[in-house]
Amino acid sequence: MLFMVEMIVQIPSTLAPEVADEIKRKEKAYSQRLQQDGKWRHLWRVVGEYANVSIFDVASNDELHTVLSGLPLFPYMQIKVTPLANHPSSITQE
Repeated sequence: MLFMVEMIVQIPSTLAPEVADEIKRKEKAYSQRLQQDGKWRHLWRVVGEYANVSIFDVASNDELHTVLSGLPLFPYMQIKVTPLANHPSSITQE
């Protein structure tokens, strides 16, 4: 199942910089592992924002929830999930 996931990161200014840096380090490792496993298919930065738009390919809504809630930055994110379906005019079908 494909999902478009929009994530806006809002790290509080009161969080110590060294704590924020460690969370970001863990986030990068976690997200890259998911990309290597084929679950996090695409990752784009939103220009001018601390945000991204991503495409996930997972087996179920529950798996997506597990993946997203496992993100180290999850407590500091605003997330919007949109399920995707094949378009009949697309020349590539997944």
